[in-house]
Amino acid sequence: MTVAFDVLVEPNRRRILDLLLQRPQSVGELATRLGLSQPGTSKHLRVLREAGFVRVRVDAQRRWYELDPAPLAELDAWLAPYRRLWADSLDTLERHLDAPPEPANPERGETS
Repeated sequence: MTVAFDVLVEPNRRRILDLLLQRPQSVGELATRLGLSQPGTSKHLRVLREAGFVRVRVDAQRRWYELDPAPLAELDAWLAPYRRLWADSLDTLERHLDAPPEPANPERGETS
């Protein structure tokens, strides 16, 4: 799990995953869309591949990179309790905001 966070902390790697979510792409396509050099893009892809986030498929002279959802599913499972915590907090806030205002209590020095 720590490796996944170490890999995803880099913004260009997250952008690569976003692009690969759309469809498999070559290093050249990714480099162009990211505005990075091909060697720089290749380095990011190597890190993502070694961490299991992307797979590579060789087709004649091209290497196609595609998203491997397994590590993302593992992260999603780990984050689930935290999502519930946020959802519960937001539900509590929503109930508070939807509640009618309490009338002012002049005995406590409150005015309306």
